[in-house]
Amino acid sequence: MKNQICPRCQTSFLCQADTIQNCQCSQIKLDSKTIDFLAKTEYSCLCINCLSELQNLVQFAQQTSPPRRSSEFVEGLHYESENGVWVFTELYHLLRGSCCQNGCRNCAYGFVKL
Repeated sequence: MKNQICPRCQTSFLCQADTIQNCQCSQIKLDSKTIDFLAKTEYSCLCINCLSELQNLVQFAQQTSPPRRSSEFVEGLHYESENGVWVFTELYHLLRGSCCQNGCRNCAYGFVKL
């Protein structure tokens, strides 16, 4: 049992991986698509809120197609505009299907460029 910092949201939480039945992550039933996605990420332990948010994101991504042309991008869904520059959202990164390992601000895969 140890205090962890969630790498996704920076919240402190108690990890009990040594007694997994008591760990907060055992309180959520992740579907197979979310488990498959998490296996592709750089994340180790995540807080229960982030696990739930990622499951919702994965489920939403299953219902939508990634944009292929610039005319298909939707502001607020696929990107945010900052001073005329597109910053891709976590959903867009997830829809891409893999991490580019460029250290993107909203990387869905938890990659941090050192």
